Amino acid sequence: ASEDIGLADPQALTIAVAARDAVEAIGLPEGDLALAQAAVYLSCAPKSNALYVGLNAAREDVRNRPIEAVPLHLRNAPTRMMKDLSYGDGYKYAHDYEEGVAQMDCLPPSLLGRSYYRPTDRGEEKRLGEWLNEIKRRRGHKNRK
Repeated sequence: ASEDIGLADPQALTIAVAARDAVEAIGLPEGDLALAQAAVYLSCAPKSNALYVGLNAAREDVRNRPIEAVPLHLRNAPTRMMKDLSYGDGYKYAHDYEEGVAQMDCLPPSLLGRSYYRPTDRGEEKRLGEWLNEIKRRRGHKNRK
């Protein structure tokens, strides 16, 4: 469900896990209907591997790029010393902003502009893609592909 359907239908994973749980709880042959229901649902669901492709691209960057420090503004500052070192300075709490969108980059400098998740126009991903573009617009980013 996650690899082939992904966020085109976010319920797909829940349905697959529920079918497995039903079989575990009631056994076979009674659980056959739960498995059939899940199989039909998943086969009819819109398909997208955008999540899978994005995760692999992010993993590739982790493997092939130098490790960088977490940007200072994203670091927690529970101690006076950390506050003195500017940890957390400039952090913008998304919930304080309209629509929960703060104008703040969260990647280290060498990764700024990188985009890992590229939603398709299928199923729920179409709406997610529109919202992602709105977030980028509000942050002043170009719609990257």
